[in-house]
Amino acid sequence: MAKRASLTHDSKSMELELPLLAPQERSQRSRSGTIPLCIMHDSGKPSPTTSPTIPPKQQAATPQSPAAAAAVSGLDPSDDEDETDVIGDLMGHYGKWQLLMTVLLSLFQVPNTFHISSSVYQAANKDFWCQRPAQFQHMSVDVWRNVSGSTDNCQRWEGIDWSQVNNETALPSEWKKPLEADRKLVACEKWEYDTNDNVGNTWTSQWDLVCEKEHLKNVAEMFFLLGVATGGIISGYLSDKFGRKTMLFISAVLQTIFGLWLYICSSFELYLTLRALLGLVSVSVTYSGLILAIEYVDGKWRTIAGMYNLFPLPISYMIISGLAYLTQDYQRLQLCIGIPGIFLCFLWFVVPESPRWLLVKGRIDEVRRIIEAAAKFNGRQLPADYQLTPPTQESSSQDVTYLFRSSYLRRISICFFCIWFTINLVYYGIILNMSSFGGNVYLNSALAGLVEVPAIAVAMYIITKVGKKWLFCATLICAGVACCCAAITEGHADLLWLKITFLMMGKFTISAGNTIMPVYTAELYPTPIRNVGVGACNMAAGLALILTPYLSLLNKIEGHLLMTLLTAWSIFGGFVVLFLPETAVRSKPENQGGSNNTTNNANANASAAKQV
Repeated sequence: MAKRASLTHDSKSMELELPLLAPQERSQRSRSGTIPLCIMHDSGKPSPTTSPTIPPKQQAATPQSPAAAAAVSGLDPSDDEDETDVIGDLMGHYGKWQLLMTVLLSLFQVPNTFHISSSVYQAANKDFWCQRPAQFQHMSVDVWRNVSGSTDNCQRWEGIDWSQVNNETALPSEWKKPLEADRKLVACEKWEYDTNDNVGNTWTSQWDLVCEKEHLKNVAEMFFLLGVATGGIISGYLSDKFGRKTMLFISAVLQTIFGLWLYICSSFELYLTLRALLGLVSVSVTYSGLILAIEYVDGKWRTIAGMYNLFPLPISYMIISGLAYLTQDYQRLQLCIGIPGIFLCFLWFVVPESPRWLLVKGRIDEVRRIIEAAAKFNGRQLPADYQLTPPTQESSSQDVTYLFRSSYLRRISICFFCIWFTINLVYYGIILNMSSFGGNVYLNSALAGLVEVPAIAVAMYIITKVGKKWLFCATLICAGVACCCAAITEGHADLLWLKITFLMMGKFTISAGNTIMPVYTAELYPTPIRNVGVGACNMAAGLALILTPYLSLLNKIEGHLLMTLLTAWSIFGGFVVLFLPETAVRSKPENQGGSNNTTNNANANASAAKQV
């Protein structure tokens, strides 16, 4: 059943309903006196008909699903980036108000980035050895290892009376080792750690996560990323049901509570639980904020707003590397990254709910207040008497099965599942394993954040010129080439600088892809299932994230395995992108002359089947 979202003026003779149209089409039809209707199809997305004078039979044949629309028009539903809607026509498609709100929303990415990258420093490896007796505290570590037979730092000889050995006589040349028949290795009960390694107190030294407990460091990180995988799909559903703003701030409050709780937590078991809960709410903060930023704007600004929402990520990587260097203690670092969330929670009184989500829910008074405030801030004059009519049937809450109800949705869902898995595996495979690549971990992490700044800027510029599909594909292929070159230099200590250079090139290109990915995904999914679609994709990303802590183990098997794996997945992801539809790039009709009439007519006809 068709559902209308209209803007009605004080005219008795006609009901003016502003559609989601490209600017050139709106101008053309305004001159001709033909004003198309704005119809909400079953997908919940406004789609203008070609003309209000279409015969009833012809109107009945108008496709009602994204797949059908794409099939009839010959275009994919992704070509809506130049379309606008009623709310945008009223308060402005992009102005000072949208700029302020999207910048404020981007700040929520700061604590998210802190929490997901903190394990690079909090779980850093430390040099350790079996605890020395009190009288041997001044003995060198190498001598102690030889005296105690602790070559692996996990076991030592048993049956030695240390009380009869002093610090002066316990030298390798003077120490009589136990007879071979008497030698028996037992597990060390306590350990000592290097305090001059520029790493400081970490999970390793706090809970003795060495030897048979070493795997628990990966488990602690896996719990966080398992929460990310679970929270992706849950937050998408709840955000569609209860609102983007509500879920954003509930998650932000919980993120702050869990983050500060980790600072005072002394139980490793409770620490694991809190890490899982922190991951669950952090992903909700990330994507509720992203969707809210995109829904504040329309037309081509969706892409730009979604992409600069990610600018705080690289800055946060550089900040946390500096904080980790200055604190060199996992608890003090946790306090530093937990405090910013307190201030962000006060943005509840500044940031409004998505007016487009409110319109779908029928909360007209709230939509009107937001539109009037935004229009006033943008310096726009609203019509004296206007009415906003919501869809007659609410269809904004969908479950995951809706992602597979048409061939179009099945295709983009399967492709995006593979792509999100690939992007996150490669992106975080580089970020979270920075300490295993060699060199200074603080400097490497700061450089990795630094190269991401121009990566986002370049992606934002190029994407407006050539569209998303081919740039997205190129970023993945180039990342694969860079990882392959890094794998070739692996194992050559004199080429460490070259290896780091290739890693930064890979980080640059995969960061550009990571910037395009959520915006591209949000554009191709219809509005009522956009959050569910992004959430489901994030679950696929979470599966990749769960694997990233264990990628460093590949280097213990063979030094080239890690970068070879990242190479293979990058190239695979670039291949999968080829199956996605392209999104349109805005053209400039004023420079085209008479030859552009054909293009305008084609665009007008195609707009009839587009889904927002």
